Amino acid sequence: MPPDETAPPEEPRVRAARTKRERTRRALLESADALFGTRGWNQTRVEDVAAAAGVSPATAYNHFPTKHALIGTVYAPLIRPLALSAEQDRRTGRPVVDALSDQVRALSRTSARHRTLTAALGLAMLDYTARTTAPPDPQDQGDPRNLAPMTTAIEGLIEDGQRSGELRPFPPAVELSGIVINLLLVRSLNRPDETAEQTAEMLLTVMFGAVKPELLAGRGVDGRPFSGDE
Repeated sequence: MPPDETAPPEEPRVRAARTKRERTRRALLESADALFGTRGWNQTRVEDVAAAAGVSPATAYNHFPTKHALIGTVYAPLIRPLALSAEQDRRTGRPVVDALSDQVRALSRTSARHRTLTAALGLAMLDYTARTTAPPDPQDQGDPRNLAPMTTAIEGLIEDGQRSGELRPFPPAVELSGIVINLLLVRSLNRPDETAEQTAEMLLTVMFGAVKPELLAGRGVDGRPFSGDE
């Protein structure tokens, strides 16, 4: 749609204020990424992020009302490409086993590459869940589970496979995707030396063991169907 040529030009002061706000937000996210990624969840405060970004705590809270909202926003870009890949796979009808396998491996690589940040996100989600004692509310945009929706891509692919009969109908997609992501987050916290391949092996075994156990039969070495499998 062409721009409205009748609209009055933006005032310089308004444009400058918007540019400053965008620059401040970017600085906060970059600082938060660095601090959460090195110190973790418990050792990082919003005040620390504000100091690293060169702004006041009040300014930081004006952009991100809670630490939970801040880390969710930081992590979101890491999973966005995976969500887009899953959407493409679903749209083109790619075999669900292949699509799910690639999703899990990609998530495992992302987790390994950003292990401390991923562990921090897991603790943030656990803390938020404990505070709300409820599943995510889609309307709550301060919930890191909504801001960084790690289950969405896997859940959609499992739903497609269950609907087509390629995967067993139980556990439901929403439950199984949650199990897979929770296991990933826990392992990012308590398996600091685990490789992405080892994490993916465990997640794939749990996931397909539940909804496509025949895939595990006769595969792999020593009863490990996804060991070294790429």
